[in-house]
Formats: sequence, structure tokens, C-alpha cells
Amino acid sequence: MDVAINWCPAHGHGLEFFLYIGYLESDSGLINTGCGLRKMAEKKIDITDTDNGNYLEFEGKIEDIDKQITELQKLSSVKGIDYSSEIRRLGRQKVAELESIYSNMTAWQTVQVARHPNRPLLWDYINSIVKDFRELHGDRRFGDDPAIVTGLGRIRRERVMIVGQNKGRSTKEKIACSFGCPNPEGYRKAILKMKFAEKYGLPIVTFIDTPGAYPGIGAEERGQAQAIAENLFVMSRLKVPVICICIGEGGSGGALGIGVGDTMAMLEFSYFSVISPEGCAAILWRDGTKAPEAAQSLKLTSKDLLELKLIDTVIPEPLGGAHRNVHDVVYNIEDYIVKTLRQLKRTDINTLIDKRYDRLRSMGTQTATTLQRKTKAATERIKAAVQTAQTKTSTAKV
Repeated sequence: MDVAINWCPAHGHGLEFFLYIGYLESDSGLINTGCGLRKMAEKKIDITDTDNGNYLEFEGKIEDIDKQITELQKLSSVKGIDYSSEIRRLGRQKVAELESIYSNMTAWQTVQVARHPNRPLLWDYINSIVKDFRELHGDRRFGDDPAIVTGLGRIRRERVMIVGQNKGRSTKEKIACSFGCPNPEGYRKAILKMKFAEKYGLPIVTFIDTPGAYPGIGAEERGQAQAIAENLFVMSRLKVPVICICIGEGGSGGALGIGVGDTMAMLEFSYFSVISPEGCAAILWRDGTKAPEAAQSLKLTSKDLLELKLIDTVIPEPLGGAHRNVHDVVYNIEDYIVKTLRQLKRTDINTLIDKRYDRLRSMGTQTATTLQRKTKAATERIKAAVQTAQTKTSTAKV
């Protein structure tokens, strides 16, 4: 869209203002905003060096092996001694250790992997998968929220609308994006672009990665709950295929705000939960150190949710998590999107909407006996925690 707007006579607003609030959908490469939002969008992040010393607390053995390999490589270059056989042996040992750890992950370890600082974020997938991407800005009511990115592009031969949650990589970007916690204008921007996609018959692909919706006073004043509720309602009736993928954290209503679709997929080491483990622990035990126990009780891993039939597919991650092999996880997601789109596009749109509705209504329809059996241990732990808290409160009063 080529529009020659330099300023608004009534208010003196420049081109940046119209882009920010959403009345100008594309800047055609003409804008250099001072707020840094556009610069952040254009930045291509190089995360090929996936280790970078960021080992998780349960990866101590992996760190030790990497240190040995690094030391041998240094000695080989300094002294000219061939340590290749020893390095290969350590490499095989590292692979075996990674297989042992990542095939027996606890729920809390999965949460830690989903939050890994080197884990691929939204813009990594957009830059790798989406061709000819054109970002669309603003909700046409309040402003533009960088925590949610929307835009048009192609995935292989499929033209799509991309809607995703952006955490930011650097500290400056994280602050600008509120650490991936969208504001109401972000959700209103998302639904506005989804309606645009519906108008032109474009499938929608959403990337979920948020700890939750932004909890600030301003967000509540601008109608945070109403914005999310409207998204849930409208997305359930969109007359185009909608694919939702959780690529990292799926926190509470913040994730659901762009998480209603025909299919719901999760990366193997992502999580999706009604509340963060830390928040759950603070409420039940009044102790944030109980987060590992809370994570286990919340059934938030992709394996648990697939078993409960709350998601449709688990997209496999490379050995050691997505942060260790970005190329493979990008290919897996791209392949899933293309195959799923082809299947959905073969279905009559009215049938698709009915199936989407039935899918949502079928959630939680397991028998009470089955649920009691699966949650018995967690229920007992919660009862014990409540009793302990009540005892402490009574003792303190005395």
C-alpha cells in the first residue's frame, strides 16, 4: 500500500502515528521510528550458537562434557596433538546423556526448557518459514502492541495470516514487549487482522508463546478481559482454517486469546497451563519453591495434554530441545503447517466451523471416574497443603 502521508493538519501527526495506530497497514520501507518498535521487528536474530554457556540446572553432566571437549580442542591446537578419537568418544557420551535426560523429563524441567534463553522465538520462525512477510500494525482504537505481531506472508505455496506472541530477545526488546505479555490493544489488533484474513479467505496461523496477559492497571482499564473474551468468541466462528501452535510458554488466558482454532499443536518441550507453576505454588502453598510440585499437578506438558485430548498434535523437537538445533524444529513446524493446511482446506467451511465448535465443546467430557483416577494423587497433595496452611494460620493467631 503506497500512501503519501507526511502529517495530519489537525493534530500534526506524522506517518509513524498512522502506522502505530493501525490506519496505515504497511510502511513500504519508508519509516524509521524513534520508539524502536520497527527496528525490533526488522532485526534478524542470530542464534546459531545455541549453547552459549546457558545450561539448565539438570544439565550439569552435559556442561562437564562440553568443558572437556573444549579443553581437548584447545590442547590440540596449542600442542598439535591429535585428540580426535577422545573428542568423538565424549561426543557419543554427550548424545547418550542428552537422550537419557530428555526422554525422562519432569514437568518442571519441561517448563525450564520452554523458558530457555536461547529457545527460538516468534521472529526466528517468521524469518525462517514465512516468505514475503509484511507486518500489519495497530488496533485502530488505542495503539500498537509489539507483544503481538501480525502480518501477511507465504509458507511454501500457502498464503497465510500470521499472528504470534513476541517475547523479545535482548533486554530492551523484552521491556518493549512486556516480556511477551500482551495488552488489550494487542488482542484487538490480532482479531482485527484475523477478520481481515477472513474477508480475503486467508488461513490463519497463530504462534503462542506468553507467560500470560499483561496484568497492569492500564491493561485492566482498557478492557483486558473483554478483549480476550471477544477473541475467543470471534475465533470460534471464523470462516477460514485456523492453526494454533504453542512454541514455548502457554500461560492462562493470555495464550487462549489467540489459541482457538481447528487444530492445536504443541512443541514437545513447550507447556500450556491455566496458571504458571510459581503462581500456583504461591496460591496453594504460599511458597514459590513448591513450583516443581505445582508443575507436576497442573498436567501442563504436551504429553499430558495430548493424553487428556486437549491438544491434537505434539511436534517433535531435536535432541536436547529446540535451542540446540533450530534448523530441525523450524522444518518440523513448517512441515506440520503445510500438511495441516492442505487437509483443512479440503473441508467445507461450514463443516469446519461445526467441527471446531464440537472440538471445543468436547473438552472435559471424560468420565468422573477417569478424572478422579488421574488426579487422585494431585488432589491429595492439594488437600494436605490446604490443611497445613490452615494449621499454620491457627497457630499464628494463638
